[in-house]
Amino acid sequence: MAQTTEARPSTPQPSRTPRFHRAWSVAAVTFVTVIGAAGFASLPGLLIEPLHEEFAWSRGTIGFAVSVNLALYGLTAPFAAALMDRFGIRRVVAAALSVIALGSLLTVWMTAAWQLVLFWGILVGLGSGSMALAFAATVTNRWFAARRGLVTGILTAAGASGQLVFLPLLSWLVEDHGWRPAAVTVALTALAVVPFVWLLLRDHPADVGLAPYGGEYAPKPAPVTGAARRAVTVLFKAARTGPFWLLAGAFAICGASTNGLIKTHFVPAAHDHGMPVTAAAGLLAVIGVFDVAGTIASGWLTDRFSPRRLLAVYYALRGVSLLFLPMLLAPSVQPPMLFFVVFYGLDWVATVPPTIALCREHYGDDSAIVFGWVLASHQVGAAAVAFAGGVARDVFGSYDVVWYAAGALCAAAALMSLVIRRPGTPEGRPLTA
Repeated sequence: MAQTTEARPSTPQPSRTPRFHRAWSVAAVTFVTVIGAAGFASLPGLLIEPLHEEFAWSRGTIGFAVSVNLALYGLTAPFAAALMDRFGIRRVVAAALSVIALGSLLTVWMTAAWQLVLFWGILVGLGSGSMALAFAATVTNRWFAARRGLVTGILTAAGASGQLVFLPLLSWLVEDHGWRPAAVTVALTALAVVPFVWLLLRDHPADVGLAPYGGEYAPKPAPVTGAARRAVTVLFKAARTGPFWLLAGAFAICGASTNGLIKTHFVPAAHDHGMPVTAAAGLLAVIGVFDVAGTIASGWLTDRFSPRRLLAVYYALRGVSLLFLPMLLAPSVQPPMLFFVVFYGLDWVATVPPTIALCREHYGDDSAIVFGWVLASHQVGAAAVAFAGGVARDVFGSYDVVWYAAGALCAAAALMSLVIRRPGTPEGRPLTA
């Protein structure tokens, strides 16, 4: 498909390279934006028990709404990346935050399960999908030619930072004041971030007459039309290459073993063993602390070591930790559980920087959209386990079988990562080859 790439006449001329590059300011705004948006991602695991008690909905029903949210989060991401190319980052992200606020606020008045699916599953899912990691990948690709792994790690860690900020607050609200004030807090937080995005974020370095950090100046390309068509076209091209399926499969397991499992079901699972909700949510927040360190470190390592080997190590270690988790759940927090929190937290989204690096390595200029599709598989995996975990709890009375299955899947993801070929080999040709 032909794309228009001529420069806009109004593009400012390049200026002298500043001592402090504007790219770092844009990265900071992106970081704060993702933190502010992370509130909505922190809430589902806290809602399962309150909604079950108030409305008598089964955990499988509530898990289904969460699974719709997670699936749409992933399926929207590649189209959001293309929409950012067409309409600009600011417009897409500001609109997404507004939709998130609307969906979260409407849940306050819901009375039926289908409304939970509509408001939280569909509206918040669509909005959060446009705020997905493709946002961080797009900002990194446009504004940075150097230090991309480090910046990717920092921006990815923003979600964990948001979890750290919001989980204790939201769990306290749910425990002491009910789930509705927590939903309102999420809505207001999403709205509060919109002015920062609109006033401070810029779509491209050429908008302010700069070259990307560590790169050479290039005029801003004209908007790319046919955003949806381009997203689908890129998918069909990428689907003809082996690395895409290996990356997508491994990342689906990544989503199943993080967002779908721990973020959704850890708090109710710990509560099943007698642990207070606030204590369990506090452990998730601590996971977020070490997630920040682990993800930034992973970005640093991705700039220096093979991303394939890094992914294999990350998935293998995560699988081992999940196999031990059923033995660590107890009414109170014991030292072995703290060890799990630290160990698992360092590995939570450490997989993102090497996965983005491999997408960039294989798919070049289309890497952000390709990563959007890989992220879609991540969220489909998360959605499957969010639903299956709730059903398993209803059927077996515990989550043990889910922890063991997730651990085994992580071993498979480690093997898939190791067999990804390098670009130029028969099964690892670049997308444009």
